[in-house]
Amino acid sequence: MSGILAGKRILVTGVLTEASIAFQAAKVAQNEGAEVILTGFGRLSLVERIAKRLPKPAPVIELDVTNQEHLDGLADKVREHVDGIDGIVHSIAFGPQGAFNFLEATWEDVSTAVHVSAYSYKSLTMALLPLMSEGSSVVGLTFDAQIAWPKYDWMGVAKAALESTNRYLARDLGPKGIRCNLVSAGPIKSMAAKSIPGFEELADVWNHRAPIGWDLADPEPAGRGVVGLLSDFFPRTTGEIVHVDGGVHMMGA
Repeated sequence: MSGILAGKRILVTGVLTEASIAFQAAKVAQNEGAEVILTGFGRLSLVERIAKRLPKPAPVIELDVTNQEHLDGLADKVREHVDGIDGIVHSIAFGPQGAFNFLEATWEDVSTAVHVSAYSYKSLTMALLPLMSEGSSVVGLTFDAQIAWPKYDWMGVAKAALESTNRYLARDLGPKGIRCNLVSAGPIKSMAAKSIPGFEELADVWNHRAPIGWDLADPEPAGRGVVGLLSDFFPRTTGEIVHVDGGVHMMGA
């Protein structure tokens, strides 16, 4: 099959529904020639069901990124399907409800948000490093951490940690020829969005400020951005954040 990911083996995390950016990234990746493996946490049967809606059914591996045993065994489980990995899509974020109240959040709330949403970017990559070679690409999903967004609170801090983690990971894996970049997407009406109190208020910013427009129900532009960074078209781009947000990031306060 031809395409910009022809022959590449890509592991995608975070697929829950067809409305997720991860699903669109997996779909576009397959359409561009990649062999895709998914991971799922918790509702594994749901992920397996959604996997069947891809252009080609994809295997699903159980993975809790906060479980060291899962991470330690991940490479072996991936080897059951492919003999190497050319790309990783990190689309994992979670904050307890307390993390969405900045002044009242406990350290337990905050540490969970940072562990799942930021530290896991490094731990997932390191778990798969034995399967990666020069030219591989790691792509994560962020939500612009330059702004103190309404209602986002400690999740915004966790995203800032993710963005910093990306730079350090790019520094340390660059000598191995591995690129690490993030896509900063606008808000999407996904299952994850339902867990954000006041999501509508946050999303409303895009209704008024996106110069090129933004569709809250369309995750495909962000998915395409992910696939672009997985491809060989950005061979010397690393430690970068590519905004796929309708241009809101450049509009100022």
